[in-house]
Amino acid sequence: MLRAASDVDGRPALSDHLVLDLESAAPGAIGVVADDGGRPIAYAQASPANDGYTAELVIDPAHRTDPALADEVLGALLGQIARAGGGTIDWWLHRPTDQLVAIAEAHQMHRQRALHRMTASLPVERHAEIGTRPFDPARDEEAWLEVNNRAFADHGEQGGWTIDVLRRREAEDWFDPDGFRLHERDGRLAAFCWTKVHPADPEFGDEPAGEIYVIAVDPDFHGLGLGSQLTLAGLDHLAARGLVHALLYVDAANAAAVTMYERLGFGVVSTSVAMRGEVRP
Repeated sequence: MLRAASDVDGRPALSDHLVLDLESAAPGAIGVVADDGGRPIAYAQASPANDGYTAELVIDPAHRTDPALADEVLGALLGQIARAGGGTIDWWLHRPTDQLVAIAEAHQMHRQRALHRMTASLPVERHAEIGTRPFDPARDEEAWLEVNNRAFADHGEQGGWTIDVLRRREAEDWFDPDGFRLHERDGRLAAFCWTKVHPADPEFGDEPAGEIYVIAVDPDFHGLGLGSQLTLAGLDHLAARGLVHALLYVDAANAAAVTMYERLGFGVVSTSVAMRGEVRP
């Protein structure tokens, strides 16, 4: 069902961290499924995040004409979260139709965040002018976690990472330490750009694409232009691998980052919306 939805929608049915939680049966993750004669027709999942839960809902393409299905599955998911103790939930709508927004609002959820998906052609005109090196799991994990969690202290999905969360990514087939670029200053990790290669991206006709997966600058090193330089370092790496398509996701409210990416050649192709609600125990 997830593969069918991905083929129709031209994007993964579930985000990366939800897929990892599903595959590993991660503690705290909650999933509910609707079935028709034993065949799944809808699935919703809530995964623990920095400040509550991140949730997504997938409907089988053949059953999307039933407006009650999404409402029923979302209600079941919220019920399970209540039984687990409640908390804040961000339901991500990757195609925020009026109908889905109305369903969220009926469950006392309101628009909280928007996330742009941006794409560019490789290679871009500019290149990195600073030095970077590959990530070394044997010596860089703790330093990277410190910088990541400082940079994303208030971020729902990327903040509050633990060594176990990081190592689950390191165990994935796509993980490539050479594409995980680090920049150091004054003997400290100052910034990083973690890239990911998608072997077949539906948006690009199932051609491979390279993603700026996570990028951040330690707050102590803001104002030095490291954000654009690390982005370029990641794009240089992806282009050197022969990739001609690049993508990234950025918070729509981060006007400075959106402008920076546009200057590097990226353009917005779609926008996802997070609907936030508070679930009582």
